[in-house]
Amino acid sequence: MSDLKVGTTPAAIPNASAEDIIQIYVAGFLRPPELGGFNYWMNEAQSGKSADQIAAIIFSLDVVKAIYPVSMSNTAFVTAIYQNVFSRAPDTEGLNYWTGQLDGGLDRGVLTLNMIRAGLGTPDGTPGKAMIVNRMDFARYAVTQQQNTGIEISPDQLKSSFGLVSENTASVDQAIASLAGAFILSPQQAARFLQQASFSSTQSQISSVQAQGYAAWLSAEFDRPISSSNYDWLLDHGYATDEFISNFAGSTSAIWQRLISAPDALRQRMALALSEFFVVGAQGVSLLPFKQFVMAAWWDMLCTHAFGNYRNLLEAVTLSAAMGRYLNTSGNQKEDPATGRQPDENYAREVLQLFTIGLYVLNQDGSAQTDAHGRPLESYTQDEVSQLARVFTGWTIPVTRATTTPDFARLPMQFNAVTHSTLEARFLGTVIPANTDGVSALRIALDTLFMHPNVGPFLGKQLIQRLVTSNPSPAYVSRVAAAFNNNGQGVRGDMQAVIRAVLLDDEARNDRTLSEASFGKLREPMLRFLQWARSFNATSQDGLWNIGDLSNAGTQLGQQPLNSPSVFNFFRPGYVPPNTAIATQGLVAPEFQLVHETSVAGYMNFMQTTIAAGRGGVRADYTTEIALAPDAAALVEHCNLVLCAGQMSSSTATTIRDAISTINASTDIGRRNRVYATILMTMGSSDYLIQR
Repeated sequence: MSDLKVGTTPAAIPNASAEDIIQIYVAGFLRPPELGGFNYWMNEAQSGKSADQIAAIIFSLDVVKAIYPVSMSNTAFVTAIYQNVFSRAPDTEGLNYWTGQLDGGLDRGVLTLNMIRAGLGTPDGTPGKAMIVNRMDFARYAVTQQQNTGIEISPDQLKSSFGLVSENTASVDQAIASLAGAFILSPQQAARFLQQASFSSTQSQISSVQAQGYAAWLSAEFDRPISSSNYDWLLDHGYATDEFISNFAGSTSAIWQRLISAPDALRQRMALALSEFFVVGAQGVSLLPFKQFVMAAWWDMLCTHAFGNYRNLLEAVTLSAAMGRYLNTSGNQKEDPATGRQPDENYAREVLQLFTIGLYVLNQDGSAQTDAHGRPLESYTQDEVSQLARVFTGWTIPVTRATTTPDFARLPMQFNAVTHSTLEARFLGTVIPANTDGVSALRIALDTLFMHPNVGPFLGKQLIQRLVTSNPSPAYVSRVAAAFNNNGQGVRGDMQAVIRAVLLDDEARNDRTLSEASFGKLREPMLRFLQWARSFNATSQDGLWNIGDLSNAGTQLGQQPLNSPSVFNFFRPGYVPPNTAIATQGLVAPEFQLVHETSVAGYMNFMQTTIAAGRGGVRADYTTEIALAPDAAALVEHCNLVLCAGQMSSSTATTIRDAISTINASTDIGRRNRVYATILMTMGSSDYLIQR
């Protein structure tokens, strides 16, 4: 039987609700629930639906009606469920009792739940009781293992193992043994997950995910201590002196060293994704002193809040020195009728358009709501932007001409009541009364934005695009939005719940999406570079990480962290390459906005040099690959796993193998050249460039 529903991983599992759902599946379908179905119904329970309501909904689904048709008599239905629960036909008294319940109007799903509850409540030794207990024990194991590993087992496989359970207690162990192998991830599955959740998939990293499972790996990453800050790295390397007060010295080195070498890879990957949602480009802070510390503090702030709550992140973004300078909040003043001055609207517009709700009113699946003429409904008006702008007046970066230290860079902006507008502000259905103090006004405004129903689907879809696929299904977006709205414990905006929802969703983890033409995304150039560096243990020989700015598309990557050309990021989430099959199919491909003849050639030339010689004293360690070099096929297969998650086509693998086989591997330089060529051809192939 196909999945009844597919859902995201709940942040917490109330035991009573979990037990109810497992009981429904065991009694109704003779198997434990698959992970997607279990999580869906758990989310329904956490949203307030009772066990009886869930049971009734399940038995109203078409897929269930195919098993138990509406035309099926009450007597036949009771007999079937009785057989499922007690493994025997009902006696006359039992049949009459349960049939009478249905005749009296009881829902079939509720009856199913009531029957297994009754069976579990009978004294030990009651016919069929041992079978029910054993089946529930196995079902709990199956659900728990799916939750812990993040691996979803097919309904057919669950039913097959479930069929081994008998009244003999030892049969539970036999059933568990038959299912245990299904919880072992393949190296390719582990690598695919790692390349979405971090930057690389080395052999040791793959083994770690295989040993822990997806969900446990995520939990370990959430618990991992945050790595040393970019700000402290700059301090340690002497950049806090007058010599560097007016330039960006050390800025790129600080961020490259952390992205490449920090152990908290998931946190760094999330910070990079968030930096493309909350955009601050380095050139936009050019008028501040100690600009490198301003950008370092910005990155550190994203890292700090990456696993926290979105509401706190939104406030930290709003009050940061980097954003204050970039979008003109710092120094923004109240209206002045005498001069005609009005509050600057830059941040008010972008916090609406780009950081929270977007341009259009959204359904929870990310689709735009429309009017009677099919036109998308705008989520805010220009007047609302103007009124919201009043809230963002009175804030300033605590820096003066006498500033001689970068301490200000990681402090929130300071409030000055004298320059704050005290006019009433109306926006998004909220009214901030006139004369509200500035700190309270800011809190009310950010709370309003945070609670807007658009935020879950707006943020969720873009995180899916950054980590998994450019064209997620509406259902995928809806599941991630649900996790944002409620982490399972009534908490809105829990970023850990959102990350789990994005990375553990069936659409992200199921192997079938590998063959779907619309699934996947183009790897960003800077992610390719970071994958190379982490995959092959690149280190800075002098500890300075002088990689430099790689923004030049003609000679480098055409992309540099924290150096977006505008607040709209390096590319738009809805970008469609013109005159392409992507456009014809109604799909988007955001990263393709970076692709043109110059950038394609620039990337390949840059990687050819970098793979062989490194960059700015940062060089890779190819010890493992050099040892494999004499065996061309083994070397290609290794790079296929580490770089492509095993997704390289046989034709591409053959082409690369045949090409490197022409390189003499009898000398050290020959073996190195084989390695360089294999990595370059792999990283230039479409099998690598399109991440699935």
